[in-house]
Amino acid sequence: MSQSLVLVVDDEPDIRELVREILEDEGYAVVVAEDVKNAREAIQEQTPNLVLLDIWMPEQDGVSLLKEWRDEGQLKFPVVMISGHGTVETAVEATRLGAVDFIEKPLSLARLLLSVEKAISNFAPQSDPSTESEKQLLPIIGTSNYARDLRATIEKSASNSDAGILVQGERATGKMLVAQHVHKASRRAGEPFVILRCDSLSDASSVRELLGNENSAGYLESAGAGTLCLVDLEELPPAAQLILLEAVEHGSARRIDGSAVSFNARVIATTSADMTALISRGEFNETLFYRLAVLVMNTQPVREHREDVPALLAFYVDRLVEQDGLPYRHFSVAAQNALRNMDWPGNVLELINFVQRLLILGNSVEIDQSEVEKLNGIDRERSYEMAGDTMKLPLDLPLREARTEFERLYLQRQLEHVDGNIVELARIVGMERTHLYRKLRSVGIQAGRKRG
Repeated sequence: MSQSLVLVVDDEPDIRELVREILEDEGYAVVVAEDVKNAREAIQEQTPNLVLLDIWMPEQDGVSLLKEWRDEGQLKFPVVMISGHGTVETAVEATRLGAVDFIEKPLSLARLLLSVEKAISNFAPQSDPSTESEKQLLPIIGTSNYARDLRATIEKSASNSDAGILVQGERATGKMLVAQHVHKASRRAGEPFVILRCDSLSDASSVRELLGNENSAGYLESAGAGTLCLVDLEELPPAAQLILLEAVEHGSARRIDGSAVSFNARVIATTSADMTALISRGEFNETLFYRLAVLVMNTQPVREHREDVPALLAFYVDRLVEQDGLPYRHFSVAAQNALRNMDWPGNVLELINFVQRLLILGNSVEIDQSEVEKLNGIDRERSYEMAGDTMKLPLDLPLREARTEFERLYLQRQLEHVDGNIVELARIVGMERTHLYRKLRSVGIQAGRKRG
């Protein structure tokens, strides 16, 4: 698939470069323009897949440029408006003229990336959803009792295609993969599988994102008769909880203007949190929880099904060789045993990262026990260095400040270790890049643009 081209139009240099950096790290090609004149020239040279258009600029504002494109029949791409001080009237006018979304400054990284991804995917010709799921879906790997029971539970859960499902477990234990398998095995397999990352929503954006408008479908409508997958359910804002509860209970929800949005999808939610504790503290709607958690599935950390480690190793070696062009290497029995005995606190993401380094750094076809232990020793040494850093924290800091300082030290050291490679950092720390960008900025770390 070719790279999507995004044109960023904003008169503020810092905003242009920040957005360029973020989008390029996510794999987009980016062109920037500082004003309307340069924006016109840019689309004449090459039609973008998306335009991020600031409203307030010198000489001519973004809304008038949007109107110009529409009136002249040049609006052959989706446009997302950006504003530091927009009004409801401005947002309504921009939407009427054809804008698909409206983002307010200061920019939320998660919100920005969600809007870009959604605008491009909704505007582009849709591929066959069943073909896409076949191409992307990984198998449930392993022969342990856990792996066999999980596959059997997926089949049983898929047979009842209406009951809500909650998949819970530690980070990087395959919760999303389970949700995808349930969808594929159900009668909804030919319908959309729509992913909503709950931390990308705010109370203010919940109505727009979930219910959409007459020009752009929201998540509820986009899911159709398929599956709506809620990632990190614990992050769902209160306003979104109420909208979703209405949709689940009544089969529809109403926009502010009174129009109804039908909802026919099955909901599968994933979480790594203690939802019962959140409910007891009044932080999550109890009625919604029980609507969504009719069926509960649990994913296990790697350390609890160690017998599957050899199969996981073999699968990801083949995948890294095929997809990344890394040299093929196989594990000796002793090396496999050593890897089985590791705790893998980062679960499958950590295992993949470890295998990748073994393939890159090794010289022989066989990976032996000493090589595994040496690389694991380096990891332990790094962990001890990290521990030394945390011991330097002032002991009289309040818990929240101490936690923030630890996160800063931890991420700074990891970023140095990977030489600024954001993709590699995301793998090591077990976070998706959207979440990682936000975390880095929240602790005051400026990430570079190196992608490896």
